[in-house]
Amino acid sequence: MRVLMLSWEYPPNVAGGLGRHVAELAPALTRAGGEIHVITPQGPDPLRDSGCPDREVTEEGVRVHRVPRRGNGDNVYEQARQTNDAMLTKVRALIAGGHRFDLIHAHDWLVAFAAYTLKHELRIPLLATIHATERGRTRNGMLLTELQRNIHGAEWWLIYEAWRVIVCSRHMASEIQTFFHVPTGKIDVVPNGVNPCHNGRWRPTDLADCRARYRAPDGPLVFTVGRLVHEKGFHVLIEAVPHILSEFPTARFIVAGQGPEGPNLERRARALGVADHVHFPGFISDGERDCLYHVADCAVFPSLYEPFGIVALEAMAAGCPAVVTEVGGLREVIRHGQTGVTIYPDDAQSLAWGVLHTLRNPALAAARAEEAQRVVHREFNWDMIAARTIGIYRRILDERRRVNW
Repeated sequence: MRVLMLSWEYPPNVAGGLGRHVAELAPALTRAGGEIHVITPQGPDPLRDSGCPDREVTEEGVRVHRVPRRGNGDNVYEQARQTNDAMLTKVRALIAGGHRFDLIHAHDWLVAFAAYTLKHELRIPLLATIHATERGRTRNGMLLTELQRNIHGAEWWLIYEAWRVIVCSRHMASEIQTFFHVPTGKIDVVPNGVNPCHNGRWRPTDLADCRARYRAPDGPLVFTVGRLVHEKGFHVLIEAVPHILSEFPTARFIVAGQGPEGPNLERRARALGVADHVHFPGFISDGERDCLYHVADCAVFPSLYEPFGIVALEAMAAGCPAVVTEVGGLREVIRHGQTGVTIYPDDAQSLAWGVLHTLRNPALAAARAEEAQRVVHREFNWDMIAARTIGIYRRILDERRRVNW
């Protein structure tokens, strides 16, 4: 089965859950016998991505074709439209060189323009995975700016043109039914996954060194990671820090990641007088992230909007006790009192309660974390997710053979 996969992100250009999803799904599909060609733009940082070849076959066998990122990054919609033209040129060159594909698998609206055109040029089915929606991000469903309306229109267009639509959670299935009036029979719910082996085996000295890097040799360590944007709710964690310090005065908080909210979060930590307890390391490597999961006493994900929450799976796989908001896909991943603790969104008192409950009861937190690890291995492994995805591919191709298009 030859699959043309369109994605705005692919390693080393990974900014969020979409990129991590494609980075794990494509190799898993290859292991299952698929021939996967990923068409993706170069990353936004020319220096970091300068060593990436335009075309490569990864160690896992994924065929990656990179195109230049075009347009002004200040307007992501126009940048996507222009970069999609480069993606079209790349695919047309592959076709001219003798490549043939059975279907197109497009990930989110950022590649919708190329996906739609290729569907009709090649006359092959289009499958769309929707990772999030613009209306969902606003929380109230309002589209106030031209950019938001344009993105919503591109999402609608991609979903309409797709033969089937994959979403990562029941929450997202409900969301696209509500926002786009998608028939239930067109939607497949396939969760995101995590690769537990990425967590590795850490020597005690490695873990001690990790804690020392963040000046947390003795007191409890609370860790969170993600894009520093409003929807991830990191500001709620900052507001909760004084409440947690009142009971655990030596606690340290690590808020890792990059994004426009970073300066605001740092200013608020200073205003609350807790800046000495909160560390903002910026971007960290996957290895550093996994090491922090192993040394942290608690991982917190205070999202206001979260279609799924791969970060929660990563914490679970590492055996780190997790505290998450009861929103979107997070409440489908974490079962309160069994595999973690759930809290109310946008509520600093509730967040402080969840962290304090975890820190006060280390044996209970460890038991929940052990159960979470078992759930991850059983329900969220990438080979199982790839098998379900291939089943959807086969269904689409079988239906395609039965219609005159």
